[in-house]
Amino acid sequence: MDDIKEVIKNLPELPGVYKYFDDNDNLLYIGKAKSLKKRVSSYFNKIHYESRRTAVMVKKIVRIEFTIVQTETDALLLENSLIKEFQPRYNINLKDDKTYPFIRITKERFPKVYPTRNPVKDGSEYFGPYGSLKMMHTILGMIKQLYPLRNCNLVLSESNINSGKFRVCLEYHIGNCKGPCENHQTEEDYLQSIEQVRKILRGNINEVIHRLKDNIKTAADTWEFETAERLKRKLDILEQYQGKSAIVNQSIHNVDVLTIASDNRFAFANYMKIVNGMIIQTQTIELKKQLDETESELLGFALIEMRQRYLSNSREIIVPFLPDFELEDATFVVPKLGDKKKLLELSLKNALFYKKEKLEQYEKLNPELKTERLLAKIQADLRLTELPYHIECFDNSNLQGTNPVSACVVFKNGRASKKDYRHFNIKTVFGPNDFATMQEVLTRRYSRILAEGELLPQLIIVDGGKGQLSASVETLKSIGIYGKVAVIGIAKRLEELYYPEDPFPLLLDKKSETLKIIQQMRDEAHRFGITHHRKRRENSTLATELTSVKGIGEETARLLLSQFKSLKKVKLASEKELIDTIGQAKTRILLEYFKSGF
Repeated sequence: MDDIKEVIKNLPELPGVYKYFDDNDNLLYIGKAKSLKKRVSSYFNKIHYESRRTAVMVKKIVRIEFTIVQTETDALLLENSLIKEFQPRYNINLKDDKTYPFIRITKERFPKVYPTRNPVKDGSEYFGPYGSLKMMHTILGMIKQLYPLRNCNLVLSESNINSGKFRVCLEYHIGNCKGPCENHQTEEDYLQSIEQVRKILRGNINEVIHRLKDNIKTAADTWEFETAERLKRKLDILEQYQGKSAIVNQSIHNVDVLTIASDNRFAFANYMKIVNGMIIQTQTIELKKQLDETESELLGFALIEMRQRYLSNSREIIVPFLPDFELEDATFVVPKLGDKKKLLELSLKNALFYKKEKLEQYEKLNPELKTERLLAKIQADLRLTELPYHIECFDNSNLQGTNPVSACVVFKNGRASKKDYRHFNIKTVFGPNDFATMQEVLTRRYSRILAEGELLPQLIIVDGGKGQLSASVETLKSIGIYGKVAVIGIAKRLEELYYPEDPFPLLLDKKSETLKIIQQMRDEAHRFGITHHRKRRENSTLATELTSVKGIGEETARLLLSQFKSLKKVKLASEKELIDTIGQAKTRILLEYFKSGF
């Protein structure tokens, strides 16, 4: 720690990248900073960390290295490249092992156009990568219809063609190639087609469309109607493709869009590249969190990754929030309305859909992931300070004030723990008084937990509105656990959630998983309590009927019901069974009573 403190003391307040190493000289973490001194020292000035993983990492740090750069943007770029090169244990993990396809235009006399997954530095041009194979093949299919190009591997040098070395193949006869191998197509005409292909791949479809329209008009004016008809078919193909693409506003030119959808373990970033109002490239990537990375850090990592991948130089980047870093030669925009806002919403929709799809796959393979996500969701929705691994819910039951009972159901790790359910027969409250009943139950429940040294729950739910909640709060204060355990009340009418000392209820989305868990607990507590309440009333009624028999007291009636469970089974019991339970004298009294017409 002395060595680390000395390093921190001498750190400059300049932008840069820092590296943490452990005692085996393993690289633990790479980070960027606007001010190296402030950022690095912040790791060692904390007593409590938001993430346990961060605390573990900090304990392992024995050496710090840093690199000063000119700007914050340089720090962002260097951090991204170093993380991808060294893949430290505690850094964001880009879960993307796929090789995405490109469209290649070869560097040769009559260039070919085809898909590839392995770009090489041979002077060829590459467009992509394409996150969607369907999108790439749609574009290639359209290009093939518009501009018949060769797909053979012949070396079409001028000398080879002029010497008559080659013969046209089937592709020429079916119209997929114009036969440059036999000089049926000039190099100049072929390269004009290649130039139009480049423009399409760069997203400049409008320019190609305008040129086709001009050529159609020229052909029609000179009475070349067959040429005009052929060009018109090409125009229809282009306009049909453009109609299928997401056109927003042609004034939106060369813009990047990036959104983030995350939970406590993963983040999903959707990137869209917009040229002339059309989405020409889109992809969603998955980032696995390692520490307590902020949304801004995740956005920065994803942004650099996608701009490098798609060779983007867009000066405008549409984002859901302003990040806490700057990018040279680019401006961040958070739109409030209009077409740019629609683009942002479309990007977020893609990120959320991808997130839902991926998490469902992971949760099927590992149910514990679903539990962690659900608990984190409950914690966030209910504004809890810790994950609610243990939740208890209480509900009261009585019929016109008779046989009052209360039920406590327990959920652990998001699931019912039925062995921990408890019934409470009310002892100190007479008549229908829900507030007093709840106070007695909470006092008995948590006084016993404290006395036995058991763990308290992270959340208590009481079935009722503000009044029921206030009574519960008074009880928790008297026991001394108020503030140690979160408590909320749920009112049935609108499924409103009430918090102590807050006059305004919280209304969760009706489809929220959090609300569904709370409703499930409330309904389970009601069912559990009603079942016990009915059983008590039945036993009370039966016990009264038995005690009406002269010579049969309450203790005898209790023994009979405990042994035989119902009056019907008492009546069907054999004389020996009755004698074994209540003795010969009382058995004779009971049998005489049954014979008399009971």
